[in-house]
Amino acid sequence: MRVMLIDDHALFRIGLQELLERRGIEVYAVGDCLQGVELVLEERPDVVLLDMRMPNMNGIEMLKQLRQSEANMPIAMLTTSREEKDVIDSLQNGAQGYLLKDMEPDELIDALQEIVQGNSVVAKELTSILAKAVQGGEQSQEKESHHSLADLTPREREILCHLAEGQSNKVIARNLGISDGTVKLHVKAILRKLDVHSRVEAAVIAVEQNFCLRG
Repeated sequence: MRVMLIDDHALFRIGLQELLERRGIEVYAVGDCLQGVELVLEERPDVVLLDMRMPNMNGIEMLKQLRQSEANMPIAMLTTSREEKDVIDSLQNGAQGYLLKDMEPDELIDALQEIVQGNSVVAKELTSILAKAVQGGEQSQEKESHHSLADLTPREREILCHLAEGQSNKVIARNLGISDGTVKLHVKAILRKLDVHSRVEAAVIAVEQNFCLRG
C-alpha cells in the first residue's frame, strides 16, 4: 500500500510516517498543500490522507482541488475535528473516509485497507453525527428501510450492528470467528437488501432507527 500524508504538523506527520513504514506501508509525507497536490498527481498513491485544518488551504478545499485535478484515488480526512459540518462536507465532496487522529494504529491500518478496497469508512465515534444529518427524510424512505431491515438474516443483522460500531471486516471476522471473505459476502448482501452503496450508509440506517438496541 502506498499512502500520501498531507499534514502541516511536523511531529504528527513524521511520527505517523514512521509508524506506517514499520508496518511495511510506503508513505509520502508533506506539510505543504501545493506541494502535496503536485506529489499526489505525480506519484498516484493508493490512498491520500488529508488534515482538515491547514494554512493556505483547508482539507475540504484541497479535496476539491484534487478531485478537479482528476485525482481519482481514494481520499480520506485524518483530523481532530468532530464537527458535523466537516464530516458531511468531506463526504459530499468525494472523501471516502473520515478518520480521527486519536484512533489506534491497528484501527487506522484496517480503515486504510478498507478504503483502498473501495469501501467508505467513518470513525465509529461519528456514526451518530451521520445519523443525525440524514434524519428527517421522507416517510416513504423510512418505510422502505424498515422493510429492508426486516429482510436481513440473523447473521446479517449481527454484522450490521458491528458495522454501526465502525468495525472493519477484519475486526468483525475476528469477533464472530468467521473469515474475512464470509464477512465481505454478508456485507454485500446487507447493502443490496438496504439498497445503499456503502457500509457507512448502512450503519447510518441502523443507528437512526435504533436497530441494534432492539436486538
